[in-house]
Formats: sequence, structure tokens, C-alpha cells
Amino acid sequence: IIDPAKENNVNLKDIKIIKKIGGTVDDTELVDGMVFEQKAANVNGPKKIEKAKIGFIQFCVSPPKTDMDNQVVVSDYAAMDRVLREERAYLLNIVKQIKKAGCNVLLIQKSILRDALSDLATHFFDKMKIMVVKDIEREDVEFLCKTLGCRPIASLDHFTAENLVSAEMVEEVQTGSSKCVKITGMATPGKTCSIIIRGSNKLMLEEADRSIHDALCVIRCLVKKRFLIAGGGAPETEVSRELMLHANTLTGADAYCFKAFAEALEIIPYTLAENAGLNPIGTVTELRNKHAQGEKTAGINVRKGAITNILEENVVQPLLVSTSAITLASETVRSILKIDDIVNCIR
Repeated sequence: IIDPAKENNVNLKDIKIIKKIGGTVDDTELVDGMVFEQKAANVNGPKKIEKAKIGFIQFCVSPPKTDMDNQVVVSDYAAMDRVLREERAYLLNIVKQIKKAGCNVLLIQKSILRDALSDLATHFFDKMKIMVVKDIEREDVEFLCKTLGCRPIASLDHFTAENLVSAEMVEEVQTGSSKCVKITGMATPGKTCSIIIRGSNKLMLEEADRSIHDALCVIRCLVKKRFLIAGGGAPETEVSRELMLHANTLTGADAYCFKAFAEALEIIPYTLAENAGLNPIGTVTELRNKHAQGEKTAGINVRKGAITNILEENVVQPLLVSTSAITLASETVRSILKIDDIVNCIR
């Protein structure tokens, strides 16, 4: 979704994640296109359309309502017939104009004022062989327009052939116990994609969603700063050792500050050892000893429960993770020290 040679950031909103219960996490798939969580609104209409012409509307295909909340009392059958006839003619006119523009897949934005699509309109769309997806949320509009390369049509007058977009395939697919609509093969593809996460229950889905988000954030870190360093607490231990050596050459408050930074950095390997079920004090002491002997890539191997060359195990992390942690921690400390003039912070 980005050009790695030019760009230095990733907008995670360009990756839409849809969660569907059913199947296993292994069934999770990446769709190079657009996926809607809702199924097609048609009852007997088409469920699969090739060479689709897609239109995205923001007006409702249902009988108009009055601006004020009032009631219309119909006293006789002739008036009732006239009301129904007018409604039928009004909806048929809208549907015919949509069909005339060459549209065979219609996307309708969700409306808070009235139903976006009436039952009679659904019946007409079924007869005209137009696939309809309704109740598209307002927050999905930007992603939809970017993916399909279309723009929302706010009124029937602007519903023309040039405002439609093409796609190879639009189909309703079964995902577990529910259905969703998938659009693939856009004529003007946007730099977006969708991920359908599958899981046997809600907890599994939420966990998979968090894991994918974490993985995407790691990739974003690498795009922002393209450096990888050893993991397993190795860089923190090495920096801590270097800071401690430098602190020993200083005197006064400076030396104390450098020592504080050096001790703080050792918290990371200490916590890692603790979480891995190892003896934190013994592990950090051994790690410090290995680094003193010149083994700069020695880190905590959680699988083996020992100190090994962590690069050989392919345990790496983005540089931005470590630099951001140190920068943010330092800024937090400076902010606390500024309160009530504890320390006069001069850069």
C-alpha cells in the first residue's frame, strides 16, 4: 500500500480489518480489494456480478418524509391507493435512472433520518438485476472512496455514467455463519487492502486483531526508520554498560545522571528475564558479564532460558522502538522535574 523507496510512514487506516466468527485463525486472508461486513440487501437479486459498474450514493431509495414530525391521516381507499401509487412511481423513477446510468452494483450510505432502502425499492432492484449493499457507515466512506477510486453521489441528478467505477468482480461470499460482500479487480485500484480475520469465538478474534495490529505497527516502525538491531535486551545492556563506563570518567551531578540512565536501561533485560520465568538478577548479571567480554549481540534467549548470541536466533527489533522509549522516558522525567521549579531545565 506504499512505495518503500519514497515514503517514510504508513497510514494504518488504509488497511481495513474485518472480524468474522467461524473457522480458525489459519483461515484469515488478505484481500486485495474491498470487503463489506454486511451481506447484499437483495432478496432474489444477483449475488455475483462480473464486470461490475459500481455507484456509491448518499441519498435514500425510500419514500420521502416530511421535515417536521407529523401524521398524515388517510380516510378512504382511493386516497390510500393514490399514496401507494405515488410511492411506487417515485421509487421506480429513482431505480430506472440508476439502471439507465449503467450501474449494476449500488452502495448506499447509512441514513439516520429514515430507511436507506425500502422493501419496494429492493423488489425493483431485484427485477433490474442490480446488486445492493446498504448501511455503509460514515467512517468507512473515506476508505471506500480511496479503494474504489469513486466519489459519493449526493443526489439523483448527479447519478451519471462518469461517476461510476468499474471492478472485475463483486460477489457475496460465505464466511462462517455469516456472509459478506467482496469487491476485487478495481479498474483504478487505490493503495489499500482488507484483512478478513477468522476465529472460532469472539475472544480469539479480538486476540488475532490485536496481534495483527502489533505486527502492522512493527512494519510501520521499520518504514519510518529502516534499521534493525538485536533483540533480547542486548542493545539496552550494551548502552547501559557504555553509559556506566562514561559515568565513571565524570564527577558531580553529570556522573549521577549518567549512572541513573545506565541503571534504568537494565530494567528491560531484567523484566524480560522475569517474564520468561528466569532468575532476573542472575540472568542480568551474566548478560552484563558477556557484554563486558565484548559479546555485543549477547541477549536473553527465552526459548532456551540462557544467554546466547541473539542474532543467530534471528531475534531482532526495529531501532525506532528503543529510541522512542528512551526519548519519551527522558521527556517524561524532564516534565516532572519542571514542576514547581525542582530543577531549572536548560537545554
